[in-house]
Amino acid sequence: MKKIVLFLSVFFTLLINAQAESYYNDVDLTAEGLSLKENLATKTINAHTNFLDYTWEASKITDLDPNDSNNVLLIYGWENGSDGDVTNDLSRSKNNNGGNSGDWNREHTFANSLAVPKLDDSGRNGTSFSDAHNLRASDVQRNGLRGSRLFAAGSGNSGAVGSNWYPGDATSGGTDWRGDVARVTMYMYLRYGNQCLPRYNASGNINSIDPEMIDLLLEWNAADPVSDYEDARNTHHESESTYAQGNRNPFIDNPYLATRIWGGTPSEDRWGIYTSNDNEAPTTPTNVTLSNSSPSSIDVSWSASSDNVAVTSYEIYVDGSLNGNTSNTNYTISGLNSNTSYAVTVLAKDIANNKSAQSTVVNGTTTIDNEAPTAPTSITITNQTGSGFKANWTASTDNAAVVGYDVFVDGTFNASTVNTSYSVIDLTASTTYSVTILAKDEAGNKSAQSTAVDAVTSDGGNNIIELFFSEFVEGSGNNKALEIANLTGNAIDLAGYSIKKQSNGSGGWINELALSGTVNVNDVFVMIHYQANDQTLLTEADLVGPSSNNGAPVNFNGNDAVGLFKNGVLIDIIGVLDETAKNFENMTLRRKLTITSPNTTYTASEWDQYDLGVYNGIGIYDPNTASVGSSDFETFKMYPNPINGNTLYFKTTKDININIYNALGQIVKSENISENKNNIDISNLSKGIFIIKINFGSTNISKKLIKY
Repeated sequence: MKKIVLFLSVFFTLLINAQAESYYNDVDLTAEGLSLKENLATKTINAHTNFLDYTWEASKITDLDPNDSNNVLLIYGWENGSDGDVTNDLSRSKNNNGGNSGDWNREHTFANSLAVPKLDDSGRNGTSFSDAHNLRASDVQRNGLRGSRLFAAGSGNSGAVGSNWYPGDATSGGTDWRGDVARVTMYMYLRYGNQCLPRYNASGNINSIDPEMIDLLLEWNAADPVSDYEDARNTHHESESTYAQGNRNPFIDNPYLATRIWGGTPSEDRWGIYTSNDNEAPTTPTNVTLSNSSPSSIDVSWSASSDNVAVTSYEIYVDGSLNGNTSNTNYTISGLNSNTSYAVTVLAKDIANNKSAQSTVVNGTTTIDNEAPTAPTSITITNQTGSGFKANWTASTDNAAVVGYDVFVDGTFNASTVNTSYSVIDLTASTTYSVTILAKDEAGNKSAQSTAVDAVTSDGGNNIIELFFSEFVEGSGNNKALEIANLTGNAIDLAGYSIKKQSNGSGGWINELALSGTVNVNDVFVMIHYQANDQTLLTEADLVGPSSNNGAPVNFNGNDAVGLFKNGVLIDIIGVLDETAKNFENMTLRRKLTITSPNTTYTASEWDQYDLGVYNGIGIYDPNTASVGSSDFETFKMYPNPINGNTLYFKTTKDININIYNALGQIVKSENISENKNNIDISNLSKGIFIIKINFGSTNISKKLIKY
């Protein structure tokens, strides 16, 4: 927000910045990119020690108008109250809070319903819903106008831009809120991770470093500098006040932290540590040495560089391309091809991003790979039909890397795949087949074939297990969409598939729309109404419905059943035939990731429901968290998380294996868990963020664990 003067002395302003920087004494600020993001996330989470209720009191303290302590500033406002339009006022009496016209309410800058799951899914108090860094005083009506709109580019003062929302750029002399919005959104991403991805809250180009970040937020962070008002909010929340959280928003303290993480438009370096007057580059690394060559990796080491201030990191280049960076003087180059020569150089950097020249080139060659991968294990057969089945197996290991698998049926080669599952088709009903799998590496070495497993096709009934509906959008206006997913293990040609609807809960299936194209493995296919105007739907659309007959059948409403057909046979359905109640009006339905096959009877427990206008899941499917034909993941729970104790508990009905990985990808603990042995001791884990990989036989999920 543009500076609203607090009449502080220059000395006091510098003192605030110094205090803010000292808060990060235990954070490695020399890191870059997503490593710096994780460092700041750990600090932000650990420092959040006071979990506030959804109260008015914090806002009455932090949102005070610097020029009138009887008032609070209203986000998105810009006018002094003289134009008769109360909704655009910049300031209002702090005691005029409530839900009526002329009152102020608390705006969730990261909209409640845009988070996944919603911010209030666990209750309003002491949760992400009541995080005071996200709550801003706002005119009641203006709060309602913003609703769940995504932030997007625009002009003039704040307001709706189509189906989106622009926080205002002060061209009419008002107050700019773009930087506030950007910095709050980035804070919520640090504090709550995947629940609050920036792309859920803003629309625009995806960041090249982090696909969850929107570049527009980085532009706004740079364009609208931090105000004294934001500084005062941050300082309050680090205090020990009853209505303070204990943590700060790092991007208010130094907006350049966002630049150092995600790049984009350079923002202000309030600490001067990244963009100082230091123009002197470190010395070039010397004595670069290669060692420990393997078929897929080479170790590189060098003598430390020197600098007039301090060397903070090194970049390692392979054949002229950046391979990685480190703060150490050694590094392992991985992912290489066997029996191949590589040219390696190293350069040094300081915190101001001055770079040395690259070192003298050193050449090294990976060794010849004569070692075959291990044979695949745990072969299981699922999704049996009259003409096929799906084979699944546990990934093989290799001294270099497994690059694919060959599938054999009755001893004859059937197909190759890079996945750990494959759907065998064009078989005979009620027949037993012998299935084996072998693994291959990049050098062409092949494992032995796995132990044979029998697969029996069904009797050829209509139990078709293949494509299925994964998302349904009945949005505002004509923002309507359907999504189908392919988990079969093979790319599927859509010839023969179609969509139909039953209108208003009566009559037969009508308005058939033939589909065309291909749905790749673990991918989705999105159909939208021809008059949809939401940018997310337009971007993700694979097929725009017809303009004839008002866009039927993609003009469905809340009481229309929609069916997916193959060769005229219904294979999946959304809605209940002959049901006239508007059960699916003004909402988004998303299939649970535990559902991996269609169902010709609509089953509500297979779906998650979201509010009107929630489009952020369309076109996205994460097969790594999906289960194959089981309810294992529905019954599994891990708690508490975040955790500040030493015992982590699990709820499971199956025997599972737990692997815990640190930030470097190293396994730091491995345990077997069962219904009777339901906890593990993590006292040996330091504070920080870990990845938990939970293995259920041939399937697995990964979860983030935060210990503070």
